[in-house]
Amino acid sequence: MIWLYWISGTVLATLWSISVIQSAIHAHELADLTRPEWEVPGGTALPSLTIVVPARNEEADVGPALESLLRLNYPAYDVVAVNDRSTDRTGEIMERIAATAPDGRVKVLHIKELPPQWLGKAHAMWLAARQTESEWILFTDADCVFHPESMRRALGYTRKNKIDHLVLFPDMHMQTWGEQMMISFPAVMGGFGFHRYWKIKDPNAKDHIGVGAFNLIRRQAYNAVGSYEKLRMEVVDDLKLGEAVKQAGLRQDVVFGPELVRLRWGRGAAGIIRNLEKNIFAFLKYRISLVLALCFVLFFLAVWPFAGLVLAPGWARAGFAVAVAMIAASYMGVSRHMETSPLLFFLCPISAVLLMVATLRSAFLALRDNAVTWRGTKYSLEELRRGS
Repeated sequence: MIWLYWISGTVLATLWSISVIQSAIHAHELADLTRPEWEVPGGTALPSLTIVVPARNEEADVGPALESLLRLNYPAYDVVAVNDRSTDRTGEIMERIAATAPDGRVKVLHIKELPPQWLGKAHAMWLAARQTESEWILFTDADCVFHPESMRRALGYTRKNKIDHLVLFPDMHMQTWGEQMMISFPAVMGGFGFHRYWKIKDPNAKDHIGVGAFNLIRRQAYNAVGSYEKLRMEVVDDLKLGEAVKQAGLRQDVVFGPELVRLRWGRGAAGIIRNLEKNIFAFLKYRISLVLALCFVLFFLAVWPFAGLVLAPGWARAGFAVAVAMIAASYMGVSRHMETSPLLFFLCPISAVLLMVATLRSAFLALRDNAVTWRGTKYSLEELRRGS
């Protein structure tokens, strides 16, 4: 039995050490748009922009989000807000803000019925993008608050670097330790090749990205990948848009920008877990084999190092000790970008177990119902798999 501890401890120490070294080497390669070199001087010619904000039952957040967009320091832009079959005051709030917006800058679309073979959010974004002919389109969420300089710096960056699709990591507004725990854990795990952010700009790499809070895309690129009409049945539409851009051979990049875009992704650990349950089975392509594989990887990488440190005899603990030390180093690195506590590393095994439970529950509910309920509408697994 002792050989199992020696082998697994050595493998874990090696994997975690490679992850930390790799992250340390490449951390500086992602641009920070808040730095002085990305400031865009006044009078600089900037392209036209349409900002698309789909919303369903977002009355608590859509007002501050739209109001922040009206404060953008950007010369030529409009906002298309889509009320996607809301049953609360979302549409009313949108209309009130549109009525006070200067130059009719905010246009509101109300969707009463969803056409067949469409997911609601994809349909809302597709419909909104058809309303204007701007050079660039930003797809964002109804709970995102924007800094006045956010779009000026983002479009300035795309112009200097000839980017077709840009993702800006939003600031996660976290009010509880549970939120910090469940948001920092995926960032820590990213060093294993799940998210090689530094490879995204490489046109020869398959690595890609998409973030619902900030998918900025050149209209020509959007049309070239077939628009959201090609992604009409994709639950993880943001990631699939990024994948389509990369597969088309277009230029993609991802950047940081502290305080440029912020949101609160979930209320407490339970809220974040519920959000994960909604889309993680879709992310895993509705395949049980991938669900089980992910659970095994999470257990081995994030639970077994701590268990082995306790259970292994004598010097067989050495590999586990190195792995745990590297996990702590990873949490320290993530804390510098996300303003979370490095002490969250002590909760790493709990985070992993909760993510495993969310993954298994996401698959169980979908298989039990033979369907996925997404934004209030139920879709059969058959049509989701067929349309994916």
